[in-house]
Amino acid sequence: MQIRKTYTEVNPELLFNEIRDFVLKQGTNLGEAKIETYASPSDTSSFISRGTLSFNLPGESGKEGKECIRAHIVGSVRTETKMMLDTDEKLFPPKKTSALQDDLDFIFGPFEKK
Repeated sequence: MQIRKTYTEVNPELLFNEIRDFVLKQGTNLGEAKIETYASPSDTSSFISRGTLSFNLPGESGKEGKECIRAHIVGSVRTETKMMLDTDEKLFPPKKTSALQDDLDFIFGPFEKK
């Protein structure tokens, strides 16, 4: 399943951290977490951030499990921030996906671009 959202005036780093915390709350382990910031080519006082998060299921006897969610975030505080979540429905059930969406909507719903 894929979830796509566009937010206005949301700091991409805040969204990055909230997604990380919300998905970890669903019983996953953090696989990859990186966020990079770039100066805007037309205005060096504006910045664009790009973040990637991946989450795995807990594996057997300390081994890392399979990836169940991958999140991509690109945006700027001054304009808009886009988020895309890819979930593996076999590994991350729809009930957990729904709870994750509810958490995101509660915090970021007022900033969502419709």
